[in-house]
Amino acid sequence: MGRRDNVGAMPEQRLIIVSNRLPVSARATEGDVSIVPSDGGLATALRPWHERSDALWIGWPGAVSAATAAQRDRLDAGLRERRIVPVHLSGDHIDRYYNGFANSVLWPLFHYLVDRLPIDAAGWDAYQEVNEAFADVVAQEYRPNDTIWVHDYHLMLLPGLLRRRFPDARIGFFLHIPFPSSEVFRILPWRREILNGLVGADLVGFHTFAYLRHFMTSLLHVDGIEANIDRVCVDGRDVKLGVFPMGIDAGAFSELAAADDVRARADAIRRDADGRRIVLGIDRLDYTKGILRRLEAVERLLQREPRLRDEMRYIQVAVPSRGDVDSYQEFQKDVEERVGHVNGACGTLRSLPVHYVHQSVSLRDLVALYCAADVMLVTPLRDGMNLVAKEFIASRVDDDGVLLLSEFAGAAAELNGAVSVNPYDVEGLADSIRRALSMPVEERRARMRGLRRRVLAHDVRAWVDTFLQQLNTLRSFPAAASATPAPSFLTAIGDAQRTMRLRVLLDYDGTLVPLARSPDLAAPDDELLDLLDRLAASPGIQVDIVSGRTRETLDRWLAHLPIALWAEHGFWHRPRRGAGWDAAFAVMPDWMARVRPILDQFVADTPGSFVEVKSASVAWHYRAAPREFGARQAHELRLLLGDALSNQPLEVLEGKKVIEVRLRGVSKAVAAQRVLEETGPGTVIVAIGDDRSDEELFRALPRSSLTAAVGQPWTSARFCLEDHRAVRRILRALVADADSGALPLRLAGERECLSA
Repeated sequence: MGRRDNVGAMPEQRLIIVSNRLPVSARATEGDVSIVPSDGGLATALRPWHERSDALWIGWPGAVSAATAAQRDRLDAGLRERRIVPVHLSGDHIDRYYNGFANSVLWPLFHYLVDRLPIDAAGWDAYQEVNEAFADVVAQEYRPNDTIWVHDYHLMLLPGLLRRRFPDARIGFFLHIPFPSSEVFRILPWRREILNGLVGADLVGFHTFAYLRHFMTSLLHVDGIEANIDRVCVDGRDVKLGVFPMGIDAGAFSELAAADDVRARADAIRRDADGRRIVLGIDRLDYTKGILRRLEAVERLLQREPRLRDEMRYIQVAVPSRGDVDSYQEFQKDVEERVGHVNGACGTLRSLPVHYVHQSVSLRDLVALYCAADVMLVTPLRDGMNLVAKEFIASRVDDDGVLLLSEFAGAAAELNGAVSVNPYDVEGLADSIRRALSMPVEERRARMRGLRRRVLAHDVRAWVDTFLQQLNTLRSFPAAASATPAPSFLTAIGDAQRTMRLRVLLDYDGTLVPLARSPDLAAPDDELLDLLDRLAASPGIQVDIVSGRTRETLDRWLAHLPIALWAEHGFWHRPRRGAGWDAAFAVMPDWMARVRPILDQFVADTPGSFVEVKSASVAWHYRAAPREFGARQAHELRLLLGDALSNQPLEVLEGKKVIEVRLRGVSKAVAAQRVLEETGPGTVIVAIGDDRSDEELFRALPRSSLTAAVGQPWTSARFCLEDHRAVRRILRALVADADSGALPLRLAGERECLSA
């Protein structure tokens, strides 16, 4: 993370990663404490990135409570050299917070395994205390310019705790497991506390759109907080919600797969199989991974096709996990009994069908197994993402191998070349294994090439960069304290106008005119037309109307004025009076075929609503609908569109009482970019708007611009105006004093924005 481009000198911006597990673990021995790399998806994925960056990582170093004070000091110093800060926890806290609440309550609940919830769900007090302990350590390390990134279900209270301590901090949170449906989540007695903790972040990230939708629905049902497409407003603060499918260090896996020693190990595994096809499963020994049902499917297949008993070897690597938890001990016993049963029932004099390994394996051996396998089984009953599937794909530099992937793994949403399976359908899973073993080489390679393109392009570095880039756009660090009050919007314009030209970008609806129940009722009045004409004629001022309206409407209302027009959020542009309209890019004629029927159905079901069709977008208006019913329908429509458009080049934009579906890439940020290309160094840009489409404009403009939001105090704009009347007062003052520069210090209805 580099230095932030801001006014005045700013201290270096630093990233603080906070997670329960560190990229290393400490082990206490009789003589000393050693530091070794950690296992686990987050640690494995982020460790290389952390080593290459200057980030600080805070987390639990492992069970070292038996270490002496001197050993603890040496451990802390060794971790600090690695830019790691430990949070030391007592054995009691680990038992009740980690083994108890996190992994005996939250883990099964978030994976839909409600039957595994303990009757006396204990450990909530320890969960709170440990989150407070993490907050204490973060507070000791935090500096005002830092960005904090909290990870996973162990620390869901932490964003809220940090927000109370540091109201201006930039905080992100990412959930690495599924977020369950609202019906399941609301089983949790502490559901409100968990949600309140999560919305302390500025950005809450999930692996898939489904998890994000479940979170939004839970907020609505538990706390009555309604989401606006991709964000919610909490205590006057915007919380952004996003989908960021996690990747792996794909390049490293590919390099390992091509290494001579790894290839030799893979060849040895194939020789040991003695000509049998290798089916591979690699999982933590966890009841969510579907291992028991997978073993049953293998048994069903071998019973139906006995010839495969000497032609197939199933290797199951079960990495030890949470051995202190009773349910995991019972599960290990069940798996081992099942392995023995399958080998006893389906073994032959020549071979045993299941080769079971209950231990951790080295990374090089892991990649060798990936390279040797003919079929990879990734069949969890529920999984947030599952990085094993991506590791297998990245390792297949030969473009071969078949991936069978559970439809209930988060990775299924993006790995379209995998064979999708339902892990609960044992017969269907057996059929899929047989199909994978007989799949033609051309089909195998075609599937794997597509999968590799996806995994290599969306690796862990891209995941980190995408999340942090979005987080960095959400909040501005507070300016250094000043003894003098900040200038008003009009004073700032006047100061700029004395030495510079002005380029004034104005939204239309809600900015220059009040919002109307019907779009046709918002035509400009004579006063506004005269005001815009006089403003455009003022020396040193250029006026642009940047609106979501159609070009036909803007032509009808404003074509005679000497101003530039931008229609449909910048898709259409008319640079001057009398010029023709230019489109930002070509549009396929049938792009809205999937969207229009959905919107038409909501028009039929929602009295007072209607559809407005444009060139690059289509909008559902519900301003005239009954207030509460319209809001509920809008919420349902957003959820439905999120599913229907998840793999389409379209995006959903929510305005004031309107939901618009537009082509991806169409936004007022496009207009901002073109304005910047046309604007010379002697011009200051002034931008005024009232809704989320204008937020895109504000964020795309340089910080030297003078931006004002109408009617919303929490915004990325620098100033706020009360309503359209305040906007007109500003414009009249500019017209009246353009020559003299004698602008008033402040007008009624303008103020600094709370986020400025």
